[in-house]
Amino acid sequence: MTPIDDHPLRYVLANELHARPFPVTAAPCTVAFLAIKKPKAAVARDRSEDLSHLIKLLDRHGAPHPQPDATHYAGQIGRHWLKWEQHTEFVTYTAITQNVSERPFNPADFEVFPPDWLMESPGQRVTSAMVRVVDRPDADAINTSLSDWFEAESLAVARVLDDSAVCACDFRIDPAGHMRFALFVNKEIGRRRTGRIIQRLCEIETYKAMSMLGFARVKQMSPRIGELDWQLTELMGQMTDNSAQPDELLKRLLATSIELETLSAQCSFRFAATGAYEAIVDQRIEVLREERFSGRQSFADFMMRRYDPAMRTVKSTERRLQALSDRAIRAGDLLRTRVDVERSAENQALLASMDRRADLALRLQHTVEGLSVVAISYYAVSLVSYLLYPLTQTGISKGMLTAGVTLPVVLVVWYAIRSIRKRLG
Repeated sequence: MTPIDDHPLRYVLANELHARPFPVTAAPCTVAFLAIKKPKAAVARDRSEDLSHLIKLLDRHGAPHPQPDATHYAGQIGRHWLKWEQHTEFVTYTAITQNVSERPFNPADFEVFPPDWLMESPGQRVTSAMVRVVDRPDADAINTSLSDWFEAESLAVARVLDDSAVCACDFRIDPAGHMRFALFVNKEIGRRRTGRIIQRLCEIETYKAMSMLGFARVKQMSPRIGELDWQLTELMGQMTDNSAQPDELLKRLLATSIELETLSAQCSFRFAATGAYEAIVDQRIEVLREERFSGRQSFADFMMRRYDPAMRTVKSTERRLQALSDRAIRAGDLLRTRVDVERSAENQALLASMDRRADLALRLQHTVEGLSVVAISYYAVSLVSYLLYPLTQTGISKGMLTAGVTLPVVLVVWYAIRSIRKRLG
């Protein structure tokens, strides 16, 4: 029996679901995380540069290379386990080292990524983080550590995954340039669960940083949007009070509409990406199944107070820009209607003027035709008189002869011209 044919992408798509496994590790360990993005046209970047940069790091440790078109990689480099992932706009590096330094969040732990290698990066750092993973002590010891490592005002702490661990972060950049995460795990939880928590913490930070790029774009463009809003309102006011010529208003309105559409086109991807990244941040926090620790704010509380307002600003700006574009379109339609009505009135006046001129031309034509009858009759009477001159010898005078033929000739000429005009008309 012949087996059924598989779709050519069946295995590729099925394997894609398993292509980016969570890291597997246990406490104590140190995680160095790095996300790199090109400052402009990141989506259309040359992705081979990302892979080439990874290979340079692997070559320093004599590690095997990934496949030529790989979008992810995981393997051992020296005493570190490395995970590399290529995303739509950025690439991430996660290096896990067993054991922790005596000094918490020691900047030297980040030297798994050498400074000269970092300088050759094909992009810029979006975020970097250090995660200190240790066995979970009692609550008092955790609170003491948190007081030493983090800024209390912005510290977020929570018990996660049914109290399997306690994670903490103040979402501030430390003097070494990194975010700090602390993870205190129960001794009985498995290596896979520990790896999943680490992965989710890194994703929360990455997608938070990426979504905040949308907020930065909004802050940059908000002054210009305000100016365009004022310009559009002024134009609509001038349309109402007829203080400017419609053609000039239409020209200015089209310029405003074009700029609004240009802004929308330039920001559409960033707005869409910000919405997608925000959803990932919220989902990653949700799957942690947070519970409050020692009465402190959780990650969800922190995001609600500090992060959500920025995201709402992005959404409101997107709606405002769309509303301005719609207003400009409606104003343009109204102005074009006004121009069309005015032109229609001008056309009607022109047609009326043409009708008057045509009537005058017709009257003139009738006048010319009347004069033509007189002129033709004059010459016809002369010809007929010449033809009838021999009759004068019978005693009829020349004057009487001319008078006698004038009326019949005029009638004949008038009838002939009238017949010709009927045939032509």
